[in-house]
Order: sequence, then C-alpha cells, then structure tokens
Amino acid sequence: MAEDRPPLGGFRGVLRAEERVHTEPPCPVRRAFQRDIDRITHAKSFRRLMHKTQVFLNPEGDHYRTRMVHTLEVSRIARTVARALSLDEDLTEAIALGHDLGHTPFGHAGEWALADMMPDGFTHYAQSLRVVDRLERGGQGLNLTQAVRDGIVCHSGPVRAATPEGLLVHKADRVAYTTSDIDDALRAGILRVSDIPAPLRQLLGDKPSSRINAFVSDLIAQGADTGTIAFSPPIETAMSELRAFLFERVYKNPEAKGEESKARDLLQRLFIHYLTHPDQLPGDTRPVWEAEGPERAVCDYIAGMTDRYAVARFGEIFTPKGWERY
Repeated sequence: MAEDRPPLGGFRGVLRAEERVHTEPPCPVRRAFQRDIDRITHAKSFRRLMHKTQVFLNPEGDHYRTRMVHTLEVSRIARTVARALSLDEDLTEAIALGHDLGHTPFGHAGEWALADMMPDGFTHYAQSLRVVDRLERGGQGLNLTQAVRDGIVCHSGPVRAATPEGLLVHKADRVAYTTSDIDDALRAGILRVSDIPAPLRQLLGDKPSSRINAFVSDLIAQGADTGTIAFSPPIETAMSELRAFLFERVYKNPEAKGEESKARDLLQRLFIHYLTHPDQLPGDTRPVWEAEGPERAVCDYIAGMTDRYAVARFGEIFTPKGWERY
C-alpha cells in the first residue's frame, strides 16, 4: 500500500455525512446509515422494484434479473469492496439499495419516454432522490442522511458523489449490470460466449463470477495502492469495451429490445390520458399536482408504476370491454 495515499474515508460535502434535512433524535440502537437502510428496505418503492424491468421486458423465464435483483447485486458487490478498503459498509449498502428507487417501468425505455414528455426532461437518478425526499411516506419522504442522498443522486449522470462510498456504488452499478446483462443475454439466446471479444474473455474470463471477480479485485487493489475508487487503466478500458459491446449486441438488438417502442408509446399515451383526466389519478397525487403542476404529478405516478401495473392500467383505459349484462 502506498505510504502517501490520501485516506479513503470521510465526507467531502458541505454538510456532515449523517445530517438529515429534518433533524431527528438519534436511535439508541442503530447508526444513522443503518436507519437509512431500514427505511429504504421498508419503502413501497423498494418493493415495487421486483416487478420492474432490468433489461428484458416481462421475461417468461424465472431467472432473468429484475430491477430488484440488480439492486441486491449492486449492494453485494459494493459491500465486498467497502469491507476490503475499510469504508463504511452501512453507508455503502444504503446508497446501493436506494440508487434505483426512481427507475421507471420498462427500464430505460420508460426513462426515455418520460424524458420526452417532461418539459425539463427526466432521469431515473434524479427521480430516485425525489422518491426518498418527496414521495415516500405519503409525501413526507424518508428524511435520509445527506451522504446517502448524495450517493443516490450521483450514482449515475455527470456529477460525482461526494463520498468514496458513493463513488464505489457508481462503479459497482456498472460491474453488476455489465456482468449480469451478459448472463441474461446468454440465457435468452441473444449471445453466445464466443461472441464476446476474445481479448475481453482472456482478461475477464468466460463466466459471470470470473468477470465480477476481475472487476472487484481490481477496485480493491487500486483503492489500496492509490487511495482512489477507480479501475486500473487496463480494466477501465475493458469495462468501456464491454459496455460498447453490450450496447451494440444487446441494448440495440431488435430481437431483445423490439418491444421497447411499444412500451414507450404505452407510457406516453398514459401520460397524455392522465393530464386530461386528472380525476383518474390517485388522491395522493393531488398535493404534487397543486404545488408543482400537472406534468410533475403525472410523471411521479407513472414512474412509480411496475411493468404489469402500467400494462393493466393501459388495458383498462384503452382496451374495449365486453358487454357483461345478461
């Protein structure tokens, strides 16, 4: 380990890591970040992740990842590295468990659909922060700590997290989805192992476990040697090449993603419908409608839907019903 490396721990933001937006008395049993973990895992938005798409829309097999499975995989990968580098495991876990709470139904297809409808755009990472700050607990929010809030909103997008734990979750997210998306694509018959470029297979291995181990081991080694949360140059290059391969062969594959245009159209038609029929929105959307406008209220409602709930609502609204009176 380098003698002059900077310490990995510590919060670099203006506010203290464990401060909350609204001051609360401390818990006699749990640390602040443990309380955040519990608040997230008991949240309705967390439970809905089990019925939200990761990559494949409404897959018929039982072993494809959902957004919930992805979240748990990110958490485990991040905690492994955090423990090895003596980072805060509770903070790491809280960020990982909360990072995708704002994700839409139908994965990124849903995100793009809402981005087209909202005047200021839409991103799932900003929505995740909105969920924990504004939407959970009947509009009161979860009142999470500043460090967890920062890690959630900075797990993706242009702004870097203010803590090493937040930076770690950003890396763990990429490790999780690149390795698992390949595994799901192989299961679906979209890819064969031999399709993965040979240099990547030689460096990272042929199995999901070997790829995860290569990335995790590199993060630990780099953290110990340099005091940074980063991949070594060869592994960073491999990650970039692997993501480019996935975009070309999986994320843009018409066989795997051919239904996404339908999903986007479905959500956008729901969006327009609820704007013009606000009486059909749940009552708990009314405060947002009045305070922040119709688009924001409709966006929150649709972003919180599961895949199957969105399909069911679409069917109820747009599909003709048979005559039931005898």
